[in-house]
Amino acid sequence: MPKRSFSRTDRLSAQFRRELGVMVHEAVREHSLPSASVSDVEVTRDLSHAKVWVTALKPERSLEVVKALNELSKGFRQQLGKMLRIRQVPELHFHYDESVDRGEKIELLLREAAKQDAVIREANGEASSDDAPGDTPSSRDAH
Repeated sequence: MPKRSFSRTDRLSAQFRRELGVMVHEAVREHSLPSASVSDVEVTRDLSHAKVWVTALKPERSLEVVKALNELSKGFRQQLGKMLRIRQVPELHFHYDESVDRGEKIELLLREAAKQDAVIREANGEASSDDAPGDTPSSRDAH
């Protein structure tokens, strides 16, 4: 038998991510929850537990979303059992994925640093980084 490129837990994680993504989207609409989506699923090797990482459109309401999804997890597990042909469907544990929020904070800090750098360069009379080296106004006019 040829060796598979992904382990069984990796394949199941991907399948759970797809199926739970749809289920969470429907639950958000049905239960008037803040918008959320499944970002990742990690299944244990023995398939007894699965960590489901979710992101929320409104991070300040993330605890509300995670709490509601954990309450709905038994129903999600039953739906997964009906959809997929596996002996044991893992217990689902929903967690908030903070990586998106951290990425946005880092991006904001980088933008602020770039603005401050531009202000400092302008105050020092230096050319902006957008100008090409040797591209002075007089050399542009000569062409």
